[in-house]
Amino acid sequence: MKPCSKLVILDRDGVINQDSDDFIKSVDEWIPLPGSLEAMARLTQAGWTVTVATNQSGLARGLYTEDALHAMHQKMRALLAALGGRVDYLVYCPHGPDEISTCRKPLPGMYQEIAAHFGCSLVGVPVIGDSLRDLEAAIAVNARPMLVRSGKGERTLLKGGLPENTPVFDDLSAAVDHLLLHG
Repeated sequence: MKPCSKLVILDRDGVINQDSDDFIKSVDEWIPLPGSLEAMARLTQAGWTVTVATNQSGLARGLYTEDALHAMHQKMRALLAALGGRVDYLVYCPHGPDEISTCRKPLPGMYQEIAAHFGCSLVGVPVIGDSLRDLEAAIAVNARPMLVRSGKGERTLLKGGLPENTPVFDDLSAAVDHLLLHG
């Protein structure tokens, strides 16, 4: 399988938008982090394929509906489009932590779905997340994990155990700056 060229996988909560230990349950609670949508637009404008893979166990927990989740994603897409950006593919895992699932990170099912959708290998593809499970899923498909300090990233960094040579950035904008300079 050919490698994916200029493809990036982003986690959602804590990377693109504010995160909450009480979950993001509505359009009103979905608030982009400063500079995140602009960073995604820069990727789009530089010819990158932008994908999002997000655990959404709040669905299984009954905290919000699929319609509410789709409304959040529509808000993200609309705000992004106004900046000249887009999400080329978005996948989410609706399962809770106690359910048997191959898509819930740290398992790589969502990343494998992205690879299948684009018909390419994720070897070396940058995966930007704020939790260890994002990075572990990246390692499982030989992608390149990158940690941001936003969201739960600072807690993740303090806990340690990051995959070897994982670069750490303040936020998505700083990670995108790095990608645009170094690929």
